[in-house]
Amino acid sequence: MKKHILLLLLLCLQAVFAQQVEFKAVPSKTTLGVNERLRVEFTMNEDGDNFNPPSFEGFRASGPSQMISNSWVNGKRTFSKTYTYVLTPTARGTFTVGQASIEINGETYKTIPFKVTVTAAVKNANDPNAPQQDAGEGIHVVAEVSDNNPYVNEPISVVYKLYVSPNASVRGTRQVDVPQFNDFWSQDIPVKDNGVQQGTYNGESYRYVVLKRVVLYPQKSGRLEIEPLTLELTIDVPTGRRDFFGNQFMTQVNKNMSSGTKYINVKPLPEKGKPADFNGAVGKFDFKVTPNKTKLNAGESLQLNVSVSGTGNLKLFTLPKPVVPSALEMYDPEHKENISIPLSGMRGSISDNYTIIPQNKGKYPVKAMSFSYFDPSAGRYKTITSDEIMIDVQYGPVSAGGDATAMGSGTAKQDVKAREQFRFVDLDTSLKPVGQKDFFGSGLFYALLFAPFLAIPFIVLAKRQKQARDNDVTGNRIRRSNRLAKKYLGEAKKQLGNKEPFYVALEKALHNFLKAKLNIETSEMTKPNIQELLLTRGAKAETVEEFIKIMNSCEFARYAPSSGAAMQQDYDNAVKVITKLEKEI
Repeated sequence: MKKHILLLLLLCLQAVFAQQVEFKAVPSKTTLGVNERLRVEFTMNEDGDNFNPPSFEGFRASGPSQMISNSWVNGKRTFSKTYTYVLTPTARGTFTVGQASIEINGETYKTIPFKVTVTAAVKNANDPNAPQQDAGEGIHVVAEVSDNNPYVNEPISVVYKLYVSPNASVRGTRQVDVPQFNDFWSQDIPVKDNGVQQGTYNGESYRYVVLKRVVLYPQKSGRLEIEPLTLELTIDVPTGRRDFFGNQFMTQVNKNMSSGTKYINVKPLPEKGKPADFNGAVGKFDFKVTPNKTKLNAGESLQLNVSVSGTGNLKLFTLPKPVVPSALEMYDPEHKENISIPLSGMRGSISDNYTIIPQNKGKYPVKAMSFSYFDPSAGRYKTITSDEIMIDVQYGPVSAGGDATAMGSGTAKQDVKAREQFRFVDLDTSLKPVGQKDFFGSGLFYALLFAPFLAIPFIVLAKRQKQARDNDVTGNRIRRSNRLAKKYLGEAKKQLGNKEPFYVALEKALHNFLKAKLNIETSEMTKPNIQELLLTRGAKAETVEEFIKIMNSCEFARYAPSSGAAMQQDYDNAVKVITKLEKEI
């Protein structure tokens, strides 16, 4: 009896002191730079099964690593089980890490979601838990700024480069975060040749590639921030093991690296000597006002061209507007731009072309126009003034006062002699009956009546042709493959610069071309078989060799680094060889 009472007491004590089940998510931080990492631990105090992690949207997750702790202290059991993930951001923004779930003692427990804010890359990435801390040694992402102290609206260039020392190796790159340039007008300059070049960094010899080039025009003065470019790099790192010959085994790890934030001090445009008509033009310019003619008749039109040419912020200011007498009717201008943007900044010309139509005979002056701009190399404002233009209207009605010249130079509206331009509306109505035949019994009536019967033979013929086409299984397959080849070739053209989708589409285009021309399936597409069938159909040996070479290029390029120029060359070669085979087979 005493034993039963003792057992009952022990069970009661166990129930009283039993631990409450806890399952929680603990992040190492909730705000981090795009070049940092985040550790998330999912911890429980009772063992469970069927752990289901969240999706980790906005991050690339590695893990989980698992740790279990089970101890007894003074007869009290302490248990802990932890699943740990290391998260690498894939973009800037605010992301929600959702609920994780696990089953403990037949019950399902879930963690509380939490938000993580990913900012621009930070200068000193604090990532003590990231593996392979030596990865990235000898590798630098650098932003090279042409001028750290420009004027407002004076162009500067920023070139982002990846420097790699001879002792380091980078297998691949991916842009994680692209700078926004919020306080600048910006223009990307395409990198046409992104091949490896030799250069120096911090006085040492490095290999480098140009990642991005951009021209910036600061839009306000003060200390402005140029945001960093952040890359995800696939880097070779030694494992510490060596082969029989003493060469180290290498493994590949991914690491985010940033160019770091750059700051420039932008000088305001001076107030001293600023012309009243200054409209924000900064650079070196030439200004012209040119009419296509100065002598014409009333009712005729002339073109007045106002243009600015040179180097500077051509897209960021407006041209002055001509002032003409009220007797000249001036229409809104046609704006034209002929601008190129190299790395040094905008150059070219902009123009407004006005159409002007005089209504009366006389001489009308177009006032002289002025254009002011700031020359940063000289550090002062300059003004160009055009000549006054006299418009001579030789034939046409004159003003009521008869002084055409005086009228032309005035600013008020002038009375002109009335001219009969429109005939008055008739006030009396004269109606006449109009003869019209009935529709019933007319030629159109009978044409519409018998048209369906006449169309029956054409419908029957079209239906038979469709049935014959549907029964032609082989022909349909060939036509479908031909359509798919054209479709995927077009898709490959759209994906130029996007390596993997481009080569997938190009490979599909080649396969469907073979299906259409050789009437074979994918399982029969071995290179010896393709070569033999093409030669049998009359294709030239060199053309077949080019086709096989493109197929090999598609296979290898998907797993190796490839530039935009290489993709364009592969696309052009594919179109060229397909065109040749169309003619030869």
